[in-house]
Amino acid sequence: MDIIRYASENNAGETFTLFKPQMGAGEMFMNAGTVMLVVFGVLFLMYILISLSGKVIAGVSGHVISGSKKEEAKAEVKAAPAAPAKAEDPGEEFSSGTLKLKGCDEKTAAMIMAIVSDNTGIPLSELVFKSIKLVDEK
Repeated sequence: MDIIRYASENNAGETFTLFKPQMGAGEMFMNAGTVMLVVFGVLFLMYILISLSGKVIAGVSGHVISGSKKEEAKAEVKAAPAAPAKAEDPGEEFSSGTLKLKGCDEKTAAMIMAIVSDNTGIPLSELVFKSIKLVDEK
């Protein structure tokens, strides 16, 4: 079985073989499959080693960091007195600061705030507006 043949003909009109394969197609596929299995096996082993080393490093650094954080958290918990639970009065007015209006009146600002609340789906009591400015179209 000839794999590659020379395209030109010699004086006798024959083509000649550039080389003859030393193994058959079946052996070639077996060798290719073996090489691919070895490569993927080595990649899988590298994956396992990297993930294990990452877990070991995270565990070692986690013990060092979490140990100091736990001590700090315990100190903070002991230092902070428990605040009494305060029942919210439904009639109580909620204010989150001041709103600066620049170039617009209160009715326009209220409409803008209601539109923003409706479009975002966030209740108006949870939104905080710092300022509302009228922008001139040019």
